[in-house]
Amino acid sequence: MVFSSIVLLLAMTGAAFSQPKRVLIVHSVGRDFSPWDDYARKIREELRLQSKDPIDIFEVSLSTARFPDGNEDAFVNYLNAVFSERKLDLIMTIGGPAARFFQQNRQRIFPSIPTLYAALAQQMSSNAPATDAMVSVSVDILSTLDQILKLVPETTKVFIVMGSSPIEKLWLEEMRRLFQPLTNRLEITYSNELSLEQILEQVAILPPRTFIVYGQMLVDAAGVVHEGHRAIDRIHAVANAPIFSEQDAFFGRGIVGGRMTNISDVSQQTAAVAVRILGGESPGSIKTPPIRAASPRYDWRELKHWNISESQLPPGSEVMFRVPSVWEQYRLEVSSGVAAILLQAGIIGLLLVERRRRHVAQAEANSRRQEVVRLNRVTTASVLSSSIAHELNQPLGAILSNTEAAQVLLKANPPDVVQLGEILSDIVRDEQRASDIISGLRNLLNNRTESDLRRFDLNDTVRDVVKIVSPEITRRGVNLRTILAPEPLRVRCDPIHLQQVLMNLVMNGVDAMDEVVPRNLSIRTALADADGIEVQISDSGTGIPNDKLASIFNAFVTTKPQGTGLGLPIARTILESYGGELWAENRTRGAVFSFRLPLDKSATT
Repeated sequence: MVFSSIVLLLAMTGAAFSQPKRVLIVHSVGRDFSPWDDYARKIREELRLQSKDPIDIFEVSLSTARFPDGNEDAFVNYLNAVFSERKLDLIMTIGGPAARFFQQNRQRIFPSIPTLYAALAQQMSSNAPATDAMVSVSVDILSTLDQILKLVPETTKVFIVMGSSPIEKLWLEEMRRLFQPLTNRLEITYSNELSLEQILEQVAILPPRTFIVYGQMLVDAAGVVHEGHRAIDRIHAVANAPIFSEQDAFFGRGIVGGRMTNISDVSQQTAAVAVRILGGESPGSIKTPPIRAASPRYDWRELKHWNISESQLPPGSEVMFRVPSVWEQYRLEVSSGVAAILLQAGIIGLLLVERRRRHVAQAEANSRRQEVVRLNRVTTASVLSSSIAHELNQPLGAILSNTEAAQVLLKANPPDVVQLGEILSDIVRDEQRASDIISGLRNLLNNRTESDLRRFDLNDTVRDVVKIVSPEITRRGVNLRTILAPEPLRVRCDPIHLQQVLMNLVMNGVDAMDEVVPRNLSIRTALADADGIEVQISDSGTGIPNDKLASIFNAFVTTKPQGTGLGLPIARTILESYGGELWAENRTRGAVFSFRLPLDKSATT
């Protein structure tokens, strides 16, 4: 009983420790509005990196920051309804509007839950309760104009982009107050009474020596909401003057740069404070100094576009997005290339003579290879001479018989003209058959050229080879079976070359079965895939010795006592010349030789 209680207690304790920490993030405007969405995204990443416990994040957004007539009471009721039965471990606000909302409604929204105000401008942090934690940002609006004037002293006009939402109006008043002493030197124009479309028209025709300061554009004067980076991207696309901003979220999207609040610094410190609160520390006891703007950073692309020299940048500035010159980027490669060119110039001179010699040797080798191929065909024809003679005897014997019959009919009185016509037709047919046999033998023995290539069905070539070798196969007691693909197998090559390959492989299979019984030989054709055909010639012989399986296609390697070792290399050379391949393998009984050729698709189009 005691043991069971301990096990139950340990299980309950483990379950308690495995429960994730619930964090409610309240956005000032919405999840897709810069720069707060950039802060929120980085804070979420840092929370999961720094926290040892799992984090369950809920996110909600205010609407009153965009619209002054928003109903805050409805939002309070919504939060209470959603999270009344879900225990929250931390409430985190992003930006000033969300912080102001919670400060004003603290007693109505989870007053006992720890609260952290993040990414809050120092100017708006004076009303934060001492019981809550805060990570504030020191926003120095005036420094943006100071940087512009130091960078380009001849500046005379500044166009400030600012929307007309409640939070933007608040910052606009702050800008007017801070920039008032500079109005005797600069002509400052504000865009809060313009729609984005009107702003685009204005920034496209700004006079010389004008700069653009991009504050925020959440809602324009026409009431149009602009999420994400859409506004800054559109302005940058048409602006005829450089753009500056204090917001790090817009760096890399068209602003020149300067001293900006680093989002990563704020997010890391915010996550660190949140982890301490989730670990049990009191929020009011955690005090962090305001995060100041980081060292100045500038976009190299914008500097080049507006002809701003890097020598004018403040000391310690960092230039980002620099595109190195060809020499800077490929110094080693260029040096190596020059050295390689000089080396190659010397080598080329030596190779020119060797090239001439190689061409002569290659031409001679090609001539000899063609001769070897022809001799192989002569050898094959010699082996099949008895079969060829038998094939010729049939039509010649038929011609002789028909001639003798015609002579007898001619002596009749009157001669049977109808029967004589039939006999003559038989003589023509048998003569054509004998002519085809002789022509096929002549083609087999002659050299072939590129003009002999044609498109044909490989199945027809297999049938022709079967007719030629059938007498020899019958004489040697071999059972031949052909399994041909039902569809045409269109290839483009010299059919006599393929006859030579097939006869070589078939006769090798027949020779391999001289000492075995039964003697079974099969020829199978099929589509290998959408681009090729495959032919297999398998026998029931003794197979290929294992020590010769890898070298069977090398010249002068043979498994037959009287073999030359040239048949298979020649067959492989023929197939490779047509883009094919030839291979062999042993099976349980016998061997199988397979070759593949590309399918001629033009024949079917």
